[in-house]
Amino acid sequence: MSGVLVTGGTGKTGKALVRVLRSAGVRTRAASRNPAAADPDAVRFDWNDPTTFGPALDGTDRVFLLPPVESVDPLPLVEPFLQQAQRAGIQRLVMLGSAIVLPNAPGAAEMAARVRARPGGVVLRASGFMQNFLRPHPLAEHIHGHGEIRTAAGDGRLGWVDARDIAAGAAALLADLRVDARNDYLITGPHGMSYPQAAQIITARTGRRVRVEPITEEEQAAAYRASGMPAEFAAALAAVERGIKEGREDQVSTAVLELTGRPPRTFAEFVADHAYEWTHRPRACAASSLPNRSGAATT
Repeated sequence: MSGVLVTGGTGKTGKALVRVLRSAGVRTRAASRNPAAADPDAVRFDWNDPTTFGPALDGTDRVFLLPPVESVDPLPLVEPFLQQAQRAGIQRLVMLGSAIVLPNAPGAAEMAARVRARPGGVVLRASGFMQNFLRPHPLAEHIHGHGEIRTAAGDGRLGWVDARDIAAGAAALLADLRVDARNDYLITGPHGMSYPQAAQIITARTGRRVRVEPITEEEQAAAYRASGMPAEFAAALAAVERGIKEGREDQVSTAVLELTGRPPRTFAEFVADHAYEWTHRPRACAASSLPNRSGAATT
């Protein structure tokens, strides 16, 4: 029997991908640490428990791979799964990676290289998720509670992309093995956007005034640690904002159009789809902003 295993199947991207594949009639298994009892094709999957790998892979020939989040070196956890997937005869493996390279994190780059090198391996290097502007993400919580975006990225731009467009691109590669695929795609929105531009769009489209509060890289790292993030990952993620500020992450591609036949959503369209997020009464909270916690992806 053939089908698709979606790891991170209850996350932002995974949930959308499961929906798209099942709507297309593709047998799809949603894998997560806490699978839904009401879903007969849900299965338990935990990166810290390799005994869950085999049952999740059984009966599938394609995989959507969401690596462990908040780790500067996910390869030790992912490598045994890649080996087991190869033994299971998986014919196409699409990994959700990041266009944003964490400083001093060679393990993530090595993991992507391992996936690209295997037959049927594809890496989707996604830019910052527009869904980071939705709760419960810390960026969204701070906007909701305080009407501000705290960032060290200045006016630097990022090719923000809707997770629904990432899912649509992944679905195009996983629904049919006859579809030709490169081993690497840069997945972005239609244009680069800075945090001040995002604040202006939210304000204009919803009437909720959002301002930008500049902070230092060190202050951002401290905020990430305060939100419960591991210290090493917090420092690396804060350093990403330096790259954004210096223009190193301002990349835009046409991959979504190439894979799906339609252009990616704009941020203005995204805000219109989720206007309620910014128009009802705010509540106090203490949080920080993140450019992309991939998966935090549970993405």
